[in-house]
Amino acid sequence: MAQIYDLVIVGSGPAGLAAAIYAERARINTLVIEKGMVSGGQVLTTYEVDNYPGMPGVGGYDLGTKFREHADNLGAQFAEDEVIRIEDGGSVKRVICDHETYEARAVIISTGASHRKLGIPGEEELAGMGVSYCATCDGAFFRKKVTAVIGGGDVALEDAIFLSRICEKVYLIHRRDEFRGAKSLQEQVFAKENIEVVWDTIVDGIAGTDRVEALAVKNVKSGETREIPVNGVFVAVGITPASRAFEGLVEMDHGYIKAGEDCRTTCPGIFAAGDVRTKPLRQIITAAADGANAVTSVEHYLMEN
Repeated sequence: MAQIYDLVIVGSGPAGLAAAIYAERARINTLVIEKGMVSGGQVLTTYEVDNYPGMPGVGGYDLGTKFREHADNLGAQFAEDEVIRIEDGGSVKRVICDHETYEARAVIISTGASHRKLGIPGEEELAGMGVSYCATCDGAFFRKKVTAVIGGGDVALEDAIFLSRICEKVYLIHRRDEFRGAKSLQEQVFAKENIEVVWDTIVDGIAGTDRVEALAVKNVKSGETREIPVNGVFVAVGITPASRAFEGLVEMDHGYIKAGEDCRTTCPGIFAAGDVRTKPLRQIITAAADGANAVTSVEHYLMEN
């Protein structure tokens, strides 16, 4: 007879690992299902985390590793598999994966989100040949070269600042005339002599044969078009929640799973934590907080059912 867990956690980023830690401390029989070989989620690709309390300047990979080590030390169980869908059987949920099917009384979905694409000519063809979605992962390949960052939020500003330390020049291309990112990050961007902000501009295409050579850009106000020669381009235009496998199971809003601070979804026994749920701020600290809140809600659910 297949084992029925008290809780299955889908995803092992900060939300999933925090949930695993809290679940183990609560003595809830738990399994964490992770798609990749390494735990940590997006934090692994962050060069430096400067806003996690008590750990200023910690490397993202180091922080993610510490999360996993904490869960391991408490005895958390992990399985490497990819979830295809979840079936709601009332008191028992079936988590159907590529290789196995797991059963649990409750499920926390903490699958996070992925980088959004521009959908322009040259982007897919030159991916990995100068087109990147992670400055901290690939920035070192462009040392003393010319790069461009596309976007205007926190990630775009952080990427531009990071690249300015190693690149000869960085173009920061934004379709509006002001940034959405934090004021402290804006101040750093404007203080960097080798960052050139290109306002009111969109990228129509990425040119190059076997590597990125230039960007075709257009000013949205004047209609003027031109080419900007670059060696690399970093796309930072937002994220897409990894929630497709759960369509029809829980209510969503633009792909994000509807859930409040208690992480309860519209399906009893199914909870959502981290970047995949509806929330005003998506940061490591709020993802970790979600993991704790989700397990607290799971405890109440298990006692009531």
